[in-house]
Amino acid sequence: MRTTSNKFATTFMLLVITLSISLISNVVYAETSANIGVVSQYHYRGIQQTSRASTSVGLDYEEGAISIGTWVADVSDGLEIDIYGSYAIELDNGFSLGIGATTYQYTGDFDSAYNEINLSAAFESFSLGYNIGQWDGVVGNKAATEADYTILIATYEHKGFSGTIGIYGNDFKGEYFDLSYGTGIGGFDVGVGLLISGSDLDDDESLYFSFSKSFDL
Repeated sequence: MRTTSNKFATTFMLLVITLSISLISNVVYAETSANIGVVSQYHYRGIQQTSRASTSVGLDYEEGAISIGTWVADVSDGLEIDIYGSYAIELDNGFSLGIGATTYQYTGDFDSAYNEINLSAAFESFSLGYNIGQWDGVVGNKAATEADYTILIATYEHKGFSGTIGIYGNDFKGEYFDLSYGTGIGGFDVGVGLLISGSDLDDDESLYFSFSKSFDL
């Protein structure tokens, strides 16, 4: 493994441990919520994960500025299992800033792991995220194909509409645009979206539908 990879892994683990300790010290007072959902096609950051419907479940804990959670989705071969944590603060001028870590794990041979450090900023309806990640590489050939990547994500939301632009960097290249609309019907969240991926990603346009429910535990 490369020296830069070892440094990234160490930084990632330290951040995860720090967030976990902070949360555990307050877990008695944490708010707990869960979510279930289904999408007609599962896309993530401009890349199609499934060409058919995908179901998901999630669980989140939150106490003040600290949050931690997990999310599991059905993919073409096995499951995607995400574990994440973050620390966010709100400033007096209306800005909010956050730092966190996410690991994406997979069962089966769908893909190998992605580990990220997540930085974010938001003001009113606009948010900006910058994610620094490392991919373990092609399943079964990790040492030869390990890669580092970044992705810059800008999102604007207004009255149920959401527009997102994502741009990859470092060892990954590509960009995408995602326009969606969501609303509540009968206690459920329903949405429709249009995803446009650049030539370095799927080079495709996809219309998708979503249906989900969140509830406190």
